[in-house]
Amino acid sequence: MRAVLLTSVVLSLAACGNTASFLKPKPEAGPGPQSADGQIRPEARPDGVTAPPPPPEARTVEEFDTTTAEDRAEAAAPPEPAGEKSLGTTVASLGDVAKPGFWLETPLVSAPGKGRVVNPATGKSAQVDLIPIEGPATAGSRISLAAMRLIEAALTDLPTLEVYSGG
Repeated sequence: MRAVLLTSVVLSLAACGNTASFLKPKPEAGPGPQSADGQIRPEARPDGVTAPPPPPEARTVEEFDTTTAEDRAEAAAPPEPAGEKSLGTTVASLGDVAKPGFWLETPLVSAPGKGRVVNPATGKSAQVDLIPIEGPATAGSRISLAAMRLIEAALTDLPTLEVYSGG
């Protein structure tokens, strides 16, 4: 009986192959883009707003949200009067809190671009980078911590947001 059990465990582990790769440490991401003077710079958003990544020891919402008051004011600015197109609504959850800036990962777009999200519950909106993800248009979206705070949605909620492109 022991031999059968031991053989089945060995065969099971052998069949797993690289599935235990989650136990291996992940390779560190590069330090980021370097300027001509060799200094490491945070990646700039397409609209020029740069938010550094949170520090490794971040534990609170304020520590993870590295946007400045100026960044928030720019993202909260009203949209241009023309050029916006409604993409529909989406249910959004809080995305990767370690990813800085104002963004929405959503299946409502097929290419990256600029847009805006509106929280109908508060009337607040935020200009965001729209980032495509796989899935049907009815699938949910993920929104950045900074944007979630700006539209005054509770971080544990799943708000239904109106999404606009352009503007």
